[in-house]
Amino acid sequence: MENEDRSPDFPGVLLAKRTMLRDHLRRRGICDRRLLEAIERVPREMFVADDLLGEAYADRALPIDCGQTISQPYIVALMTEALSLTGTEKVLEIGTGSGYQAAILAELAKRVVTVERIAELYEQARRRLSALGYTNARCIHGDGTQGFTEEAPYDRILVAAAAPVCPHALFEQLADDGILVIPVGAGDDQMLERWTKQSGKLACQSLGGCRFVPLIEGSEP
Repeated sequence: MENEDRSPDFPGVLLAKRTMLRDHLRRRGICDRRLLEAIERVPREMFVADDLLGEAYADRALPIDCGQTISQPYIVALMTEALSLTGTEKVLEIGTGSGYQAAILAELAKRVVTVERIAELYEQARRRLSALGYTNARCIHGDGTQGFTEEAPYDRILVAAAAPVCPHALFEQLADDGILVIPVGAGDDQMLERWTKQSGKLACQSLGGCRFVPLIEGSEP
């Protein structure tokens, strides 16, 4: 596995992590104690390329393989906090990417199902999450726009790619009293939305602007 023999103690990692937590998350309003502790536990450096080790805890998105990105720590924290996780939930993630967001979710939820359309990224993330001991995270190679019906319904759904509108299949797989977080829009005109479902009815709250890679239908071999 790429990075599997990498020491979590490369020079400066602890200082960089503490600075990120203190200066870029707490100061921007992230206050969920369980979430901050989960971010401190998950070694973000294990999810970035060797030449970007020094930027693992910078508060910005970083490139990963296949033209995709690992989201900036603040956006990961914001989306995760919006899910209001207590530790009992089953979570569906769409867009596994590097696997970093799935690792954060696995720290905070009972079970995580994460779907990635690109086979290479799916395999890399599956190996990383397994090597880090996340037995409550299941990786799926498939079309995220269709969700994953085998384990539906889900208490929470997080979509890590932007769609023009939220795919109907995801609303259908969201449990009652569930929460779905998704970036909606295209290019520079995207908004992060938090949907809640109660008694079968959906309500939406805007969480502000964002920028994600597009959510694409289908899967790559």
